[in-house]
Amino acid sequence: MTAGRVTPASDVYRPVFDHLERLTDDRGLFEHALHTVPRPEHGYCVDDVARGLVVVCHEPEPGPAVRRLARCYLAFVLDALDLSGTCHNRMTVDGQWRDEPAVGDWWGRALWGLGVAAASAQTPGMRARALGGFRIAAQARSPHVRSMAFAALGAAELLRKRPDEIAARRLLEDTLAVIAGSEDSGEDGDSRWPWPEERLSYGNASIAEALIVAGDALPDGPALRRGLSLLEFLLRIETRAGHLSVTPAGGRGRDDVGPGYDQQPIEVSALADACGSAFQITHQPSWLMGISLAWDWFLGDNDSTTPMFDPHTGGGYDGLERDGRNLNQGAESTLAMLATAQQARRMSELE
Repeated sequence: MTAGRVTPASDVYRPVFDHLERLTDDRGLFEHALHTVPRPEHGYCVDDVARGLVVVCHEPEPGPAVRRLARCYLAFVLDALDLSGTCHNRMTVDGQWRDEPAVGDWWGRALWGLGVAAASAQTPGMRARALGGFRIAAQARSPHVRSMAFAALGAAELLRKRPDEIAARRLLEDTLAVIAGSEDSGEDGDSRWPWPEERLSYGNASIAEALIVAGDALPDGPALRRGLSLLEFLLRIETRAGHLSVTPAGGRGRDDVGPGYDQQPIEVSALADACGSAFQITHQPSWLMGISLAWDWFLGDNDSTTPMFDPHTGGGYDGLERDGRNLNQGAESTLAMLATAQQARRMSELE
């Protein structure tokens, strides 16, 4: 089903957390929904709860409901940690972890959420608990580029508030080393394809953002410039006919011709976040256009001219399809929309 746009792009949308509340019980955030109805049988995962922790801690004036979500999400992420620094990901509805702790994407996102919470959670007690969890998880390292990139986003935010936080600084340094290693193995000198991997896959803009924030924080000028260059490349290759046409679920190679489907909202959100960091660091207004394109994608300025969220409940649709959208409103897509709305709101406050 294809629909018209819900509101002009110039209008400021204040994030609504009704659907996120619906997906959250006293234990955690349900991963999946059938349309608007949570599916408890699929349980919870740190991947989504940590994303939720980032979003609620970034809300500048949280009401009681958002504060409750923050307490719930922080407790869940802390419970997932092993003393070695590794992290569980999946929990059943009855509260049993069903995987062994490891250092996959969820570990990186746990550090992201804990770093943001340690810097910005609503109370001193929550910030202290998050900092303790961050220091535990920061003992570990992952060989995976995206895991380290997600972790670096939390480390950089924490370091801005606590410049002497050694665990965060060392994590940023090691993230740059892991990304540099992937570039050594993947770079082939093709100026048309500067990306360090043969294909774009998922969370692409988070790699560029990790280079940007780490390069700024350490400081490391070449890393910062490399990150900005990669973000420029992503915006160029993922813009079509004046709107975003992001990498689909199956990835994108250098010779692929778009548009591709299913497009995932998390890719749009990652671009918005990276552009927000690029603007915050460089103060170049051109990066605000990336945030505008991302928010317009959710409003319906996309390859299927289809709005990708319910403005009344704050529920985000799970994927953009050739003829419309996936009507399920799961946690990842809802949080991607809310995070992009927060970036768009911050952008509007600069005008």
